[in-house]
Amino acid sequence: MSVEISFDKSKHHSHNLVLANNLKISLAIEYSTKDLRIKINEDSDSTDPQLVSDKLFLFDTNAILRYVMNDFNHQDNEEANYVLTRLNGDNVTHDVAIHALNSFISKDFTEPISATRLITIATVYSLIPNEFAQNDILNNLPAQIKIAIEQAKKFTPRTSSEFKHTGAISIKDGFKVRDLGSEILPKEGERNILITSALPYVNNVPHLGNIVGSVLSADIFARYCKSRNYNTVFIGGTDEYGTATETKALEEKVTPRELCDKYYKIHSDVYKWFQIGFDYFGRTTTEQQTEIAQDIFLKLNANDYLEEQSMKQLYCPVHNSYLADRYVEGECPKCHYDDARGDQCDGCGTLLDPFELINPHCKLDNATPIPKVSDHIFLSLDKLESKIDDWFKTSSDKGQWSKNSKTITNSWLKDGLKPRCITRDLVWGTPVPLEKYKDKVLYVWFDATIGYVSITANYTKNWEQWWKNPDNVKLYQFMGKDNVPFHTVVFPGSQIGTGDNWTMLHHLNTTEYLQYEGGKFSKSRGVGVFGNNAQESGISPSVWRYYLASVRPESSDSHFSWDDFATRNNSELLANLGNLINRLIKFTNAKYNGVIPEYDPRNIENYDSVVKDVNTILSNYMKEMEIGHERRGLEIAMNLSSRGNAFLQENKLDNTLFSQHAAKSDAVVGVGLNLIYAVASIIFPFIPETAEKIFKMLNAPQLKIDDTFHLVLQGGHNINKAEYLFHRIEQKDVETWRAKYGGQQE
Repeated sequence: MSVEISFDKSKHHSHNLVLANNLKISLAIEYSTKDLRIKINEDSDSTDPQLVSDKLFLFDTNAILRYVMNDFNHQDNEEANYVLTRLNGDNVTHDVAIHALNSFISKDFTEPISATRLITIATVYSLIPNEFAQNDILNNLPAQIKIAIEQAKKFTPRTSSEFKHTGAISIKDGFKVRDLGSEILPKEGERNILITSALPYVNNVPHLGNIVGSVLSADIFARYCKSRNYNTVFIGGTDEYGTATETKALEEKVTPRELCDKYYKIHSDVYKWFQIGFDYFGRTTTEQQTEIAQDIFLKLNANDYLEEQSMKQLYCPVHNSYLADRYVEGECPKCHYDDARGDQCDGCGTLLDPFELINPHCKLDNATPIPKVSDHIFLSLDKLESKIDDWFKTSSDKGQWSKNSKTITNSWLKDGLKPRCITRDLVWGTPVPLEKYKDKVLYVWFDATIGYVSITANYTKNWEQWWKNPDNVKLYQFMGKDNVPFHTVVFPGSQIGTGDNWTMLHHLNTTEYLQYEGGKFSKSRGVGVFGNNAQESGISPSVWRYYLASVRPESSDSHFSWDDFATRNNSELLANLGNLINRLIKFTNAKYNGVIPEYDPRNIENYDSVVKDVNTILSNYMKEMEIGHERRGLEIAMNLSSRGNAFLQENKLDNTLFSQHAAKSDAVVGVGLNLIYAVASIIFPFIPETAEKIFKMLNAPQLKIDDTFHLVLQGGHNINKAEYLFHRIEQKDVETWRAKYGGQQE
């Protein structure tokens, strides 16, 4: 006898029902009696399952299976009743299906297998296919059933309609970045990290070299520490006292306070745009600065570490003020460049003494300065040298200081420390707390580093818990190499000299210089791209942060290049990171309706290899980041993104995988989205805005940076729609920006 069988192709049935029907059809083909000839009709006009002959028409797949097997027994036993009453419909619970699996299917498959048992197998498999694999039942099934399962899957392409987007969240606990609260203080038994960045001077707009050399580098490290759930506070601010402020105020015809207010806002706005996440961004012109700096000064005096000396300075008789070295200009005695400054010649690079200049003049009013002798207070660094040297050797070793930090400090100590002047003949500064010197102020480079402490004191009245707690707090400082001696000799010497139990420098992270398009940035001449230029460019802060971190001058000078800027955006951010995120988020939304399926990573052949690769990347990333090797850390972070792209390629994530290899597709999506989650966590320190967009797409909180890879996003978790993270930069844009931001600060 001949019959024609058609598979279920209905778009109105759930995927589970279609799979169950088609598996029963496939089983009917495999287990049909020998005298029945079956032809598969793939061109049937009907989308419903059916069996047709010249004498018969069946559309119920249970009836079709029983008919071709000629097995109508056991239709009212416990198993048949369970399938009919408990496993029927679209809302069968997972526990009910598992009960059927354990009660009826997980037994010996003694031949001949009844039609009732095959109906149970088809129904349960359609509901929980992963559990068949997990319990190894699939391997123990007779060959005919395995063949039928593969044929049924071929005729049962999946659609996204079976995944209902409910907004549900399914995330493992214990992997979030914790909220440190509004007042961060050290905690017993935890890793407490105090981070500072060099205090920028408030008489200019910061350029890209300034930004990457201190505040951005410190911010990246602070965000890394907080993402590791270390108890971390990040302090910054502006350096506002000194000769340069007084002179700039005269130049702009404003008071020093007005000048500081103006540039404090400029700096603050630039750093906010660059997404520098200070816990507190303060300034040195505060009552706390006066109180703490004077206290240190008086303790140094009491301990006999201060002395009086006379010194010769250049004085402008027109505006009646002593001149900072940089405000004296003239002819270089070495190369005869006619626009040299009193501290350095830009023509030949020689460091100068202002008294060496030929035909010196005041930068402000062109007057000829005159030398004057004045009494001043000096810090007796020679008396403190042995203690500073002992501290330096221990701290630089334990704290793994950057190489240039050690080299510069060693050069000072090798030459032997000499008393250093710490007062100036100015009005704008911290008053010297001695009657004889009441008309003088503390020298800005003695005073400025104390600003870290006073700014912390403005952040919290419990500042001493950070600054006088060396057993529980580690101090990390970030700056350009030109600031090193004041942080490794002058400030530590001052701390030691007080006799107080200070938190002292643990890790010093310094950069070389960032050059601009083959030349130098210059604050005084406005050469280079400045913070406000970056903001006006229309390019995302994340792209600027990424590029600056990728060329961070850690061991040697590096160069900003507009061509390289565009290339890294297009090939690294857009083609690597952006491609990974958008490809998988869009696929999950298109095929799974934005719902992570229940998945078993063991359905991915190379899963163990993937985990090993990811854990190696995470380990290398943290090894570099712990010691402030941020440029290398970023490279490794992007390697994880590349590994994610390779993972999708290796497993051929596409429509065919989704429709014909459901278990593997589900696993690739589940593991892949967790890879994206891990990528977002380790790029967060560098490009926080981008990482936050990824967290938003994943509908998940910020993921902490962990030692190993975890499947934190679970099956049933609902994600959000994809967003474009980056945009291509065209060559015409590069030419426009190069011309527009050609190095002249407005």
